[in-house]
Amino acid sequence: MFSSVDTLWTLLGTVLVFFMQAGFAMVETGFTRAKNAANIIMKNLMDFVLGSLGFFLIGYSIMFGDDIAGIIGTPALFMEGLDSTIPGTVHFMFQNVFAATAATIVSGAVAERTKFSSYLVYSFIISLLIYPISGHWIWGGGWLAQMGFIDFAGSTAVHMVGGVAALVGAAVVGPRIGKYKDGKAQVIPGHNLTIGALGVFILWFAWFGFNGASTVAATGDETLALIGTIFLNTNLSAVSATLVTLLFTWKKYGKPDVSMTLNGSLAGLVAITAGCAVVSPFGAIAIGLIAGFAIVLAVEFVDQKLKFDDPVGAFSVHGVNGALGTILVGVFATDGGLLYGGGFNMLGVQALGVASVAAYTAGSMYVVFKVIQKTMGLRVTAEEEIVGMDVAEHGLTSSYHDFVATTAFEDYVTDSNKPAEIPAIQEVDLSKVGAFKLADSGYTMNKVEIIANPDKLERLKAELNAIGVTGMTVTSVHGYGLQKGQQTFYRGAKAEGNLLPKVRIETIISEVPVEEVIRAARRALYTGHVGDGKVFVSPVADAFRISNSDSGPAALKYY
Repeated sequence: MFSSVDTLWTLLGTVLVFFMQAGFAMVETGFTRAKNAANIIMKNLMDFVLGSLGFFLIGYSIMFGDDIAGIIGTPALFMEGLDSTIPGTVHFMFQNVFAATAATIVSGAVAERTKFSSYLVYSFIISLLIYPISGHWIWGGGWLAQMGFIDFAGSTAVHMVGGVAALVGAAVVGPRIGKYKDGKAQVIPGHNLTIGALGVFILWFAWFGFNGASTVAATGDETLALIGTIFLNTNLSAVSATLVTLLFTWKKYGKPDVSMTLNGSLAGLVAITAGCAVVSPFGAIAIGLIAGFAIVLAVEFVDQKLKFDDPVGAFSVHGVNGALGTILVGVFATDGGLLYGGGFNMLGVQALGVASVAAYTAGSMYVVFKVIQKTMGLRVTAEEEIVGMDVAEHGLTSSYHDFVATTAFEDYVTDSNKPAEIPAIQEVDLSKVGAFKLADSGYTMNKVEIIANPDKLERLKAELNAIGVTGMTVTSVHGYGLQKGQQTFYRGAKAEGNLLPKVRIETIISEVPVEEVIRAARRALYTGHVGDGKVFVSPVADAFRISNSDSGPAALKYY
């Protein structure tokens, strides 16, 4: 006979953990650029969709089926779940939302440059096969469970698996354009910290279900007391990590870092997940304090030393602190922990489990990502990455339709005469375009204003740099000519856009002939279709440098 209380408690935990998908979506969207917001949302949505199908198809049976040599559960198609004090279908759904959580951790690490179709393949495979195998070792009666390995709610089983997969994905797909320049990491800010903070609050709220409902029971005084302890420990670790991260970044950078502090909250939550049921409140505080320092150091190490571009810090939050929190169970567990007279046995088992799962996840996910890369391709083209995944992958001009979109051009700024990191400029046959005649204004300085499509900006900059034009002003504008806007579709309905996104490039030249600038613009922008852009030339009577007395052409020179 099933327990109604246990069943309802587990179902409550299920919906809370499902709500974490929204939290991850908000964190990842806020910490990345606006031009990729819809793509992030779609990936998080499909993580749950494909993860659910893969887990139901065979993943659940691999994780919880009859043990085979401690390595894998007996595969069975469409296994609905195992009955206990709760129905098997309830147990399946609870485990299903955990599997989806592991999958979606990777999304932020490979954001802004990964093919949507390729990501879907990864998402299906991790829930179908990768996550269930290591999950069997820990929760399905496999070899780690037999050794006494403790991971109560998934610091390793869920978060470290997702974090290590995220690091491998980021390494294989490579950094975003403009992330590293002359060997140094460049800042590419997220577009909306408010959304990112909302995501953290959602995750913190849902984490009480993630950890608390992992009891899969809510009957009896002992179990009720344990749930209270889990809630308390979860919160104490999170607040401790948050405070330490704030103070550490304040001391280290001179100001308390907002995005890093938000990551600190998640780091504390991840770290306590393994031991939330077996450590004391003071142990939870200690784990949170350690996690607060670890997240800052890990983000810097991955970003600046390893040079793996992880836009949201997925590996540092989930991989590093998942592993750290699991190992610290061997130190702070009140029954068998090192500080409680248990010796090094538990600590050794915890470390062995972490190392084994990390090695398995890294190796298997490397194979998965490399196979995808070699077969269907893993990364979008440079032009698609620059214009944004929303446009390139989903045909969506902007996720923020009523706002004027801007492009973070500073992400692609290059040294003088050094082309940007874009594909090699192809030769364009302009013989059929016809010659142009330039009126002689009699002035030694001229202003050249170029109106172009945003996706051609990097080619244009490279062409201009190549002929010696190294100073320019770039602004984002909207307009249209004969093409009368751009037709798109939204929810199946045609949308006639009155204004098209354009960029305006302005430069004042003296030593470089105007004819050369126009030819460079044509080489970069010409497609033969209406809407390629226009070039306007106007004389400049004089120029003055504010910092000294230079005037005329001398004021244009760079020192």
